[in-house]
Amino acid sequence: MEFALSEEQRMLQDSITGYLESKCTLDEVRQAAEDNVTKPSDVWQGISELGILGIVIPEELGGVGLGFLDAALVAEALGRAVAPVPFIGSSIMAPVALLNAGDERQKETWLPKIASGDTVFGVGVSEQIGRRETDGIVSSAGKLTGKAMFVVDGLDADMLIIADDNGALHIVDANANGVTRQKLKTIDKTRALAEIIFEDAEAELLPRSEKSNEALLKTIDAGRIMLAADSMGASDVMIEKAVAYAKERKQFNRVIGSFQAVKHMCAEMASELEPCRSLLWYAAHSMNHIPEESRVLACHAKAHLSEVGRFVARTSTEVHGGMGFTDLLGLHYWFKRIGLDRQLLGAPELIREEAAVAQGW
Repeated sequence: MEFALSEEQRMLQDSITGYLESKCTLDEVRQAAEDNVTKPSDVWQGISELGILGIVIPEELGGVGLGFLDAALVAEALGRAVAPVPFIGSSIMAPVALLNAGDERQKETWLPKIASGDTVFGVGVSEQIGRRETDGIVSSAGKLTGKAMFVVDGLDADMLIIADDNGALHIVDANANGVTRQKLKTIDKTRALAEIIFEDAEAELLPRSEKSNEALLKTIDAGRIMLAADSMGASDVMIEKAVAYAKERKQFNRVIGSFQAVKHMCAEMASELEPCRSLLWYAAHSMNHIPEESRVLACHAKAHLSEVGRFVARTSTEVHGGMGFTDLLGLHYWFKRIGLDRQLLGAPELIREEAAVAQGW
C-alpha cells in the first residue's frame, strides 16, 4: 500500500509555504518578536484569505472541510516560517472542542467566525495534563474560578475554551468581568501563550463534555499532532540552513561541508527526522479515519518529534559554530520554537506514560 500525499495536498502545502516565504520573512518575524506582536495584520489577513483558518471546520459551517492530515501540512508550513499567528489553538483545538462537545447553536455561532478569522479562540487544557496542586479551574453555577496556565493563543483571543478540573469544557468571553490575562513569558516570542485568572467569570458549558472527557482528549490529541507538525517544519528548515552553511563556510581553505565530521552531523539529522514524517502523517490521518488508534499515535508523534526536534536544533546550531548563537542568522527562532513545542501540551516523558495507559499497560 502506498501512503503518500495527493496532488491536492502537495499543492496546498506548496501554496501556503510560498505565501509565507514572501509575506512572513525572517526580518518580519524578528520585527514582530521585538514588538511583541503575535498576530501581524498582513500575515493574518493573508492566511485568512487562503482559507486555512477553517481547514477542519465543515463546509456547511463556513469552513473548508478538510482533514487533520491537511491541517498538519499547514502547521508544518507555519513551523517552517515560525509564523507568529494563532493557528493551533484557534483553528484546530477550538473547532475540535466545539464539534465534539458543543450543541448545534454553539457550533453555528462560533465555527463560521473562527473560519472567517473574525473571532480568535484561546484554548486552556494544560491543567488536565499537569499542574501544580494550588492551581486549577473550578466550575460552579455557570461560573469559573481559578488559574489557567499555557492557554494556547490566549493572548490574542476574543473567546476562550477552558477545561475545568473535571474535564468539562466551557466557553468564556476573554474580555468579560472576572477574567484577567497576561502574556506568559516563554523562550518563543512568536507564540501568544497566556496565563488567565478567573474570578467568578461567566462561562457557557459545552454540554457533551460534562459527562465524558472524550472531547477533551480529542482536543488535546489534535493540538499535539499540530505541535509535532510545527516541529517537523522548523526542524526541516534548521537542517536546510545547516547544509547551506556547511557548503559556504570555509576553514583551512576548504568548505566545512567537506569534513567528514560535519557530513555525519548533517546526515544524522536527516536520517533522524525523515522517518518522523510518516509517523506524523499517519497520526494525523488516524484522527479522521482510525479513531481507535488516534490517541496512541498522537502521543507517539508528539513525543518522538519532540526528541528528534531537540536533537536537530542542537546539532544544526553546532554546525553553524559560533554564528549559530547570534541574532544575525536568526537560527534561534526555530530553535526556541522547537523547544516550546516540546513542552507545550505535555513533555515527552509524560506523553509516553499516557500512551502506555492508553494501551492498557
